[in-house]
Amino acid sequence: MAAARILIGDIGNNRPIMKDEENAKEDDSPSSKKLKLERFPFTRWEFAAALGVFFVFSSGLFCIYLTMPTSVYVNLKLPRTVSDLRLLKENLATYAKDYPAQFILGYCSTYIFMQTFMIPGTIFMSLLAGALFGVVRGLFLVVFNATAGASSCFFLSKLIGRPIVNWLWPEKLRVFQAEIAKRREKLLNYMLFLRVTPTLPNLFINLASPIVDIPFHVFFLATLLGLIPASYITVRAGLALGDLKSVKDLYDFKTLSMLFLIGSIIIFPTLLKRKRIYE
Repeated sequence: MAAARILIGDIGNNRPIMKDEENAKEDDSPSSKKLKLERFPFTRWEFAAALGVFFVFSSGLFCIYLTMPTSVYVNLKLPRTVSDLRLLKENLATYAKDYPAQFILGYCSTYIFMQTFMIPGTIFMSLLAGALFGVVRGLFLVVFNATAGASSCFFLSKLIGRPIVNWLWPEKLRVFQAEIAKRREKLLNYMLFLRVTPTLPNLFINLASPIVDIPFHVFFLATLLGLIPASYITVRAGLALGDLKSVKDLYDFKTLSMLFLIGSIIIFPTLLKRKRIYE
């Protein structure tokens, strides 16, 4: 009986050791490693792909800037305030007049780059277009670049955007996906409404659209047409850049009410159809 007790005691004493070994194996298992990596939204390959695309865009943009005269290149910086924008306009006015093709190439590349990689400040680029080119040409440039940049962001998000959106806006993404599912038949109207009104940030729309399976042609048309009203307001404000005190002054209550009125007219057919279905 004593020998049996010793054997049982030995087995009992080995249990903590066995549990420690099992815990160590669990910590080294692929599933536990995956949980540890969930805090960082990218896998190594996704991060490498994003870095590669960013490097290619940056290299092309840098080469364009090198073709500029030194006097212009030295004074270049992204504006963060209206005062910075006034100084930038003064520095670029002569260059834009003497070298219009080079300036437009640099302007478009910068705008699309900022839109693709979600760099804040494109509203200042829109104001600059109005200040240098007037309403018609400025509006065309802004809508073209905003649509091209948003489309580029759409495809980049299709490649690596899912972990970013799930990491930053998990609840907002679920709500957006549910709303898109309800409006599949009139999806263009709903996307136009979102583009015209400030209901959702354009950054979120660009990143989340491919994740919730919005077709690119719907995304493209909604972006191209839906950005015209807000772009017109911004470009037109660029004509009176000297009177503008802050970017916040662009979208006062009257302007926002007008945008929501346009958006309501756009989405009205969708609401009418849903009412008929319920009846």
